Amino acid sequence: MPEAFVESLDNEGRGFARVDGKAIFIEGALSGEQVEYASYQRKSRYEQAQAIRILKPSSQRVAPRCPHFGTCGGCSMQHLDISAQTAAKHRVLEDALWHLAKLKPDVVYPPISGSPWGYRNRARLSVWHMSKKDGTLLGFREKRSSHVTKMDSCAVLPPAISNILPGLKVLLEGMSVPENIPQIEVAIGDVQHALVLRHLGPLTAQDMQRLRSFADRNSIVWYLQPDGPDSVRLFYPPDTPPLAYSLPDFGLNLRFSPTEFTQVNHGVNRVLVRRVMALLKPVAGERIVDMFCGLGNFTLPIARSGAAVVGVEGSRDLVDRARSNAALNGLDSLCQFKLANLFEVTEESLAAMGHFDKMLIDPPRDGAVALVNAIGDDGPQRIVYVSCKPSTLARDAAILVRDKGYQLRGAGIANMFPHTSHLESIALFERP
Repeated sequence: MPEAFVESLDNEGRGFARVDGKAIFIEGALSGEQVEYASYQRKSRYEQAQAIRILKPSSQRVAPRCPHFGTCGGCSMQHLDISAQTAAKHRVLEDALWHLAKLKPDVVYPPISGSPWGYRNRARLSVWHMSKKDGTLLGFREKRSSHVTKMDSCAVLPPAISNILPGLKVLLEGMSVPENIPQIEVAIGDVQHALVLRHLGPLTAQDMQRLRSFADRNSIVWYLQPDGPDSVRLFYPPDTPPLAYSLPDFGLNLRFSPTEFTQVNHGVNRVLVRRVMALLKPVAGERIVDMFCGLGNFTLPIARSGAAVVGVEGSRDLVDRARSNAALNGLDSLCQFKLANLFEVTEESLAAMGHFDKMLIDPPRDGAVALVNAIGDDGPQRIVYVSCKPSTLARDAAILVRDKGYQLRGAGIANMFPHTSHLESIALFERP
């Protein structure tokens, strides 16, 4: 069995080593460890491998809490101390900014973190029906596989959901055509715990009664999805109020549907919003734009400052949701929402929106390259950029600094997804 000394962690949380000059990426290995490994993919310039035995463990290695860790693909870093996870993610951000954009922020912000367990308020659980003898599998996909992990609990799901997984499997096994149910989505608000049942065929009266009884016993809410995302409808209890989460620092309550995007980690999101507002510094009299505004997660806190804010979003449903959330919180007079494809924005179409004193950018993983390229000489003096992919942030940061005259004043991370390699990052740009 070959051995390697692990030099560092890569941006997916794998150990990086060199053996005879060849890069080896080793799952389950940590920086500073000596390990035995087995390769499962070999290329001319690199190999992907799995740690088989830890010969010299890192002082930052901890025992994973979840018994499914190593098989389940939901987490990749439970074997690393949580503070070390945060530090590793910050290095990923710094490396991306330096190696891809040759930029270093003037200030490094303290990392944002929260509870590392029971934090995941959104999840998609796959369902696999085996024989009657072997029962039903319900959980996340296995690593590097389409197979479903055999799991009866999950340490990153809220306990109220983790605890009902065994009963949920029994429920699914008793449905009239269990093989017609491929997945269940979890969507949690401040009060409601919702499950979205994807079903490929009609449910019988007995099926629906079983769902009602399960909801009553476990205090959950059922939504049904017979077709695409637009087909999702509340099923039971029928008088359940809409899903919602709060931003207490700003006195806000935001409603959402189970299929609309919200941050996975409500606790970290609250701190993230507070950090963003502290960097953006919105004040009454300013005109601010929130690009990729979604359902108003940042738009409404900006409006709460008294600034006039324009939220721009490419999804009509999310624009409608943002408008209703503004009205719900008494902020509709300060908010305006526009439907626009920000991946195709031009300098002319951006200028047609008028001058903005400040801009918030919170794009998906693809980043906002068209948007930052469209910023003209009359662009906002201050930009706060919230990113879920460091490489696209670095690409866009290079454009803002080298082509648009901004300076990278600061950057930091939010550990929105503990025990995974995913991270949120925040960067502040200003024109001198």
